[in-house]
Amino acid sequence: MSTTTLTPTPTDAPPAPATKLHDEGGIGLRNNLRHIGALARRNLLQIKKDPESMFDALLMPVIFVLLFVYVFGGSVGGSMGGGRQEYLNYLIPGLMAMMGMNIAMAVGSGVNDDFRKGVMDRFRTMPIARSSVLIAKIVVELGRMMVATLILLGMGFALGLQLHGSVLGLIGAIALSAAFGAAIMWIFILLGLAMKTPQAVQGMGMLVMMPLQFGSSIFAPPTTMPGWLQSFTDYNPLSNLADAARGLMMGTPLGHSVWLTLGWAVVITALVAPLAVSKFRKKS
Repeated sequence: MSTTTLTPTPTDAPPAPATKLHDEGGIGLRNNLRHIGALARRNLLQIKKDPESMFDALLMPVIFVLLFVYVFGGSVGGSMGGGRQEYLNYLIPGLMAMMGMNIAMAVGSGVNDDFRKGVMDRFRTMPIARSSVLIAKIVVELGRMMVATLILLGMGFALGLQLHGSVLGLIGAIALSAAFGAAIMWIFILLGLAMKTPQAVQGMGMLVMMPLQFGSSIFAPPTTMPGWLQSFTDYNPLSNLADAARGLMMGTPLGHSVWLTLGWAVVITALVAPLAVSKFRKKS
């Protein structure tokens, strides 16, 4: 009678070690910058494949300038002691302050959509810093914001915008708008990570944007507003940015508007950016 020896199969072999997820501290600055550049290039290629995503940056400045100058310019400009020309000089620096808000909403919707498609889950398994994914988004959106700002200024000059300040003042106004816009983008990224759908991000974004934009000095001088609204306008960071841009471009007194705007940008970034990165790590 023969016997058969059974050799045990390695069904209970220990599992392969899981891939270690890198964090901010384990990646050097040089590698972090390289990752941001690669991710920014990926986002730019997405825009190249979908040129329609640039429509808001290309058309929104044209529509806003034509709408407000020719619909409200006569009445608002008249109340300022001038006409459409006076209002044009008042409006364009204010619209520069608004560009960052409108472009920022697209950042939140894009982040939310990337999570829904599973793209962000793939990024979170790669040996890259979590913040680099979000910073790359902001870098590309700042580029879109600069395109929108240049079109805005081009429209303004075509309609007769007159700069009473220096070229350096104009560059300073653009840089200040970009710094504040980058800070606002962190807020919308956090909204994009917290909301369930891109439509919810857009809806919440409009609830945030509308009071801030129209309850500011972007479109009309606060002196024409009721007292309670003037109080809100005084503390509105968009009013500070609009006033700072006007002062730099038109050579009018700046007061504390530049430093207040920079202070808002620093505080918003310092508070919201860590929350956004943490939410990005933990989002399921």
